[in-house]
Amino acid sequence: MPIAKSHCLPLAACCGALLLSACGGDGKDRLPTLDGAAPIVVAHRGASGYLPEETLEAYAKAIDLGADVVEPDLVSTKDGVLIARHDPNLAYSTDVATHAEFAARKKTIQVDGETQTGWFASDFTLAEIKTLGAISTDSERPQQYNGVYKIVTFQEIIDLVKARTASTGRTIAVYPETKNPTYHRDIGLPLEDTLIAQITAAGWNSKSAPIYVQSFEPSSLKYLKSHGLATRLIQLIDADDVNLKTGALTFAAPYDRPYDWFKAGDTRLFSAMVTPAGLAEIKAYADGIGPWKRYIITVKGTLDANGNLTDINADGKINDADTTSQPATTLIADAHKAGLFVHPYTFRNEQRRLASDYKGDPKNEYLAFYRLGVDGLFSDFADTAIAARTAYLKEMGR
Repeated sequence: MPIAKSHCLPLAACCGALLLSACGGDGKDRLPTLDGAAPIVVAHRGASGYLPEETLEAYAKAIDLGADVVEPDLVSTKDGVLIARHDPNLAYSTDVATHAEFAARKKTIQVDGETQTGWFASDFTLAEIKTLGAISTDSERPQQYNGVYKIVTFQEIIDLVKARTASTGRTIAVYPETKNPTYHRDIGLPLEDTLIAQITAAGWNSKSAPIYVQSFEPSSLKYLKSHGLATRLIQLIDADDVNLKTGALTFAAPYDRPYDWFKAGDTRLFSAMVTPAGLAEIKAYADGIGPWKRYIITVKGTLDANGNLTDINADGKINDADTTSQPATTLIADAHKAGLFVHPYTFRNEQRRLASDYKGDPKNEYLAFYRLGVDGLFSDFADTAIAARTAYLKEMGR
């Protein structure tokens, strides 16, 4: 999922193999999801609200908190191993800068058209990466675990999920993302074939398997599908930010369009994907969409007499806490009509990330989306998402 913006991932065919406790089928009224089942909770990068993201410890904690699904972003090492990192640039989420032995590997390159300076996973073998410690990417979250936990491979996540499925008696699913797939292809470390091989070896290459595969780049999903991947596929849909004066989504590179579209000369924005025509196009190669939640419910600030945004809570900052939620769009209904499930991202507990009408309670935001019929959602705080789901299901007589 995107890192640049602070407010930043189906049970469509069968829920029998996945999360019976979260599914319908008890004769009660259908929920407004695509298949009538309860929405799933996806632990975004693990329990990233509590521990450094995308570590084995973060994934294990997310499972302990009750997450139905854990989500890793996948990038490649120099020796072609898929590891869980949100960015190829290790400077963002590891203590690589403190390792003098790697100082000479610092460089400046282009990643999806964005100039970045740092240390990049493709310049490190897995053995070298295993010497690094993960750090929190949010300075307002716990910092005491920085450097304590190591980088984890996709295979280690598969092994963890299988072990915890066996020990808990509930099926835990995995939701990997091909991260910057065009970038990886251009440097000779394509992600897709390795991912297909690992999923197949895990015995998960089917629609009913406990796995979903996502990407922001349509060409990555199309490659996976055409080269034998039979799992559920999800098209992620991004934007840069929200214009708080109007509530309109804004589009600026590199969050304006899929990078493969940019390279191909396709001038459409991500917003083209949420039109009926765009959804129909997605349905030809994917099973669902993972939109930034502002495509469903955006927010808008309050303007003073001079047209300036008002700091409603007087904390000296203008952020989501100074906004109010706007009426929901028709995206969920439109996607369901096209036969696509909807998993928006990313839900977080911090007050600065909650619109004022949620009254400081993150559960109110979840409830708003559950009531609209989302099929699942990505959360940094799986326990809060599950508590809100429990309240929602009770509200619905479940």
